Amino acid sequence: MRYAAVEMYKISILLLLLISFKLVNAQTSLPTDELFKQARSAAFEQKNYPLAISLSKQALAKSPDYSEISIFLGRVYTWTGKLDSARSTLSAVLDKHPDIEDAAFAAASLEYWNNNSAKALQIVNSGLKYHPQSTDLLLLKGKVLNDLHQYKAADSTLNVLIKADPANSDARAVEDRVKDNSSINKLSLSYDYIYFDKEFNSPWQVVELDYSRQTSFGSIIGTLNYANRFNTNGLQYEVDAYPHISKMFYAYVSAAYSGNQTVFPKARGGFSLYANLPNSFEGELGFRYLYFSGSTWIYTAALGKYYKNFRFTLRTYLTPSFGSVSQSYSFNTRYYFGGAFDYLSFTLGTGVSPDDPRNIILLNNGNNYKLSSDNAELAYYRTFKRNIFFINASLENQEYRFQTRGNQLDIGIGYQRRF
Repeated sequence: MRYAAVEMYKISILLLLLISFKLVNAQTSLPTDELFKQARSAAFEQKNYPLAISLSKQALAKSPDYSEISIFLGRVYTWTGKLDSARSTLSAVLDKHPDIEDAAFAAASLEYWNNNSAKALQIVNSGLKYHPQSTDLLLLKGKVLNDLHQYKAADSTLNVLIKADPANSDARAVEDRVKDNSSINKLSLSYDYIYFDKEFNSPWQVVELDYSRQTSFGSIIGTLNYANRFNTNGLQYEVDAYPHISKMFYAYVSAAYSGNQTVFPKARGGFSLYANLPNSFEGELGFRYLYFSGSTWIYTAALGKYYKNFRFTLRTYLTPSFGSVSQSYSFNTRYYFGGAFDYLSFTLGTGVSPDDPRNIILLNNGNNYKLSSDNAELAYYRTFKRNIFFINASLENQEYRFQTRGNQLDIGIGYQRRF
């Protein structure tokens, strides 16, 4: 019995080896295109990158000059952090075929995402010599130049792309970031006149003057807000910053102070983390802090999406208080008819925004932010060289006391100079 068991074990091992040999032999006997198909399936559907690499190598052993497989293999090496292998694989393709657009794009993307934008620019420029109208290469060049702080060149590159393809949402998303970086200095002035039909006897007036300076780590903005509310004048001093964290993330940090709580909160603070997501999405998570006679914490989240000539943004503000959570929502649509600052904006929302100096005082009353409020706003922005002019109009129907509503009409104008 013992001898028979040993023999059965040996036979089992031989059968397993035979089956494995046949499977490997069958796989290696597959045609190149079938191996490539299986490699793509392993990478994209199964997320089995080692198998995708193995199958790609088998395919290249059969067809060493199959450039598409080499480019795919270089990308898989990049995704798995094998950067030296990725570089050598993609460089070998470009040495033989410098005119292959996908190879230039893959190699330049590798360098860009691994903090070697100078090298990425060399590769993408070489690719554009053969494909000057390539949307992928032009878009990547815009990102690379922005990363290298060559904002004017980035803006010029993206303008070429947008003129050729006005509905390119990815290009518009990058152009917005480049425009914010391209001018070292910005000076803005705006004025709003706010009329109430019931809630208050006298109108409100709000003036905002701010100066922005672009620095190596992001923009810093100093703002002076003036308001006349309840026949009382007040000033608010504010400092905002948008520090860069990485190619994907940046932040918003804000602090403000006022000596007149009738017109502004005594203190205001805020923080948000932004993420530039794939497919032209942008996400935000953050909080706002207000202090009148007591502290109020407000949490915010937003999701934006560029689509062709449009940008859509959905935002919420959540305010916990006394065991409940007050909720405010807004939905904004921008239609771009030119560059990054030539657009028509339309917003529908509920509630009061803690980021809006025009109405922030309405959050002073401990109950006001729980009352219902519906609003709509239309704004128009137009650029003339480095000058931006804008006008906005909004209508809000506010429940300022229980089951008592009134209308609020806001007309505003503004100007910004970039230099």
